[in-house]
Amino acid sequence: MSRAALLVLADGRFPAGGHAHSGGAEEAVKAGRISGAASLAEFCRGRLHTAGLVSAALAAAAALGIDPVTLDGAADARTPSPALRAAARRLGRQLMRAARATWPSAELDALGREFPKGAHQPVVLGLTARAAGLGPVDAAYCAAYESVSGPATATVRLLSLDPFDATGVLARLGPELDRVADRAVEAARRVVDEGAGALPAGSAPLLEIGAELHAGWPVRLFAS
Repeated sequence: MSRAALLVLADGRFPAGGHAHSGGAEEAVKAGRISGAASLAEFCRGRLHTAGLVSAALAAAAALGIDPVTLDGAADARTPSPALRAAARRLGRQLMRAARATWPSAELDALGREFPKGAHQPVVLGLTARAAGLGPVDAAYCAAYESVSGPATATVRLLSLDPFDATGVLARLGPELDRVADRAVEAARRVVDEGAGALPAGSAPLLEIGAELHAGWPVRLFAS
């Protein structure tokens, strides 16, 4: 296992398409739920413990070698919003392109053939981590961090928020991110014996509703 591979995968400059998505922050800014660093922290905390936990567990399970087709179905079941499902598959397709170019893998090739229009991004992320020689803990951390770093970065553009303040939000969430990653890996390991039902299914109704509203906007800065 190479920790350098983890740095490459987690780097925001890795060409996986995440820069075009706000993780729900754009709609939340317009609705007034994010107006500064304090409300950004609350938004990110909520996202981390719901959508972030689910994504981290899916990624960890894929990194463990759980059937990615089964995991993709589990991801669909945990994503009620059609807009969010479509966004997750777009991101998965883009990540797949970057991953296959960076860490060629028969497993990634097989998943690409199974889902030519894109598998759910956390599943692709976990399989990418596996191809890079990383483990479930690494995959869980990547997914959990992405769940909050995307909104934080987007808010800098949306609100002209001081980047130092946005980074401070992420740093202060560190201990909670650790706990979410641990819970995600624990759940992923249970999938081996208990099946995909052991994965968390944290609900975030405002994210789901906001995604559907955002998808109907005629002009958007971010894709989701």
